[in-house]
Amino acid sequence: MSLANGRRYLATPGPSVMPDRVLNAMHRAAPNIYEGEMLQLTESLWPDLKALAGTRQHATIYIGNGHAAWEAANSNALRRGDTAIVLATGRFGHGWAENAQQLGVEIALTDFGTAAPIDLERCEAALRAQPNACAVLVTHVDTATTVRNDIKMLRGLMDDLNHPALLMVDCIASLGCDEFRMDDCGVDVMVAASQKGVMTPPGLGFVFFSDKARAVAKTSDRRSPYWNWDNRADAEHFYMHFYGTAPTHHLFGLREALTMITEEGLEAVFHRHRILAQAVWAAGAAWAQEGAFALNIQDPAARSHAVTAMRLAAPDGTRLRRWCEDHGGLTLGVGLGMAPPGSPQADAFFRLAHMGHVNAHMTLGALAVMDAGMKALGIAHGSGALEAATSAIAQG
Repeated sequence: MSLANGRRYLATPGPSVMPDRVLNAMHRAAPNIYEGEMLQLTESLWPDLKALAGTRQHATIYIGNGHAAWEAANSNALRRGDTAIVLATGRFGHGWAENAQQLGVEIALTDFGTAAPIDLERCEAALRAQPNACAVLVTHVDTATTVRNDIKMLRGLMDDLNHPALLMVDCIASLGCDEFRMDDCGVDVMVAASQKGVMTPPGLGFVFFSDKARAVAKTSDRRSPYWNWDNRADAEHFYMHFYGTAPTHHLFGLREALTMITEEGLEAVFHRHRILAQAVWAAGAAWAQEGAFALNIQDPAARSHAVTAMRLAAPDGTRLRRWCEDHGGLTLGVGLGMAPPGSPQADAFFRLAHMGHVNAHMTLGALAVMDAGMKALGIAHGSGALEAATSAIAQG
């Protein structure tokens, strides 16, 4: 008999949990897109989006997902035949590189694997090998491996080497979860999306860019009228912000989500994510005392505060994930890019998201269901996970 009936918890790293306030804000009739409230609401978004990204520079919204944000950034900042250095720490680093490659950009890839962040020595070698590269592409948090990279360290290295490349950073998984400030980190292009820490349904891609990146984009031979960020940033008419009809109901939801973040306070949002992540890691450390359970990233300083990748022995990761959904009402994220799709090894990996509209009882409940699932399935694991997690919450 299932115990899953009731309100289910989608603990995947996007779409994340949608707050009732966001859903209610979207549940309304279509607005006038030529004058009045919708125009005023959209104008109110820019300062709050920039505050969330930690920038005073330029911001644009594209109707699309995170992949659309990649393409928007690549189409403006890169040209056919340019070389871009890619520092990949998981599947999404490779995905961004593939997008650029399909646009005619030459890729100089340094692959750091699936369980470690970038390191200075290999980054320096990559930069010295490509002194004329036009851009460096890197994820702040790779959603697949859940590694978190030190972008400020990378910026410092580029400055020390006087490397002219644009620094382009994927913050799709980290925006509104892991502390990050674009300007303080010296980032030229930052991409993000609506469906994770911003607590809004998938469908909005965000691209923030510096004056330096904007000047480089003037020479791009890849940007079409739709992707051109100048037209959007300097929109003379409302429709030009979106190159056509605005995504009205997504904007209603986004406005409410940004209001919620402002009410809580950005520092408090970051603190909440840190403490919830530490509770997950504490439970993971206890489970890892026996059996095959392990957190994917061993160094806590390199772990995301938004999502945690985990593994068991195959096929126990998939077995646990399905038990949690069928019997506990908890949907965990599948493993991505950790093993070839369809291979037996792929069934070892899974992810627990703790991003966006998530609080202590949701995270502790998810951990309790996972603990019950391992007991029900006879999966060997260490004891004391829930006590460790609640202690982390109490100390937080």
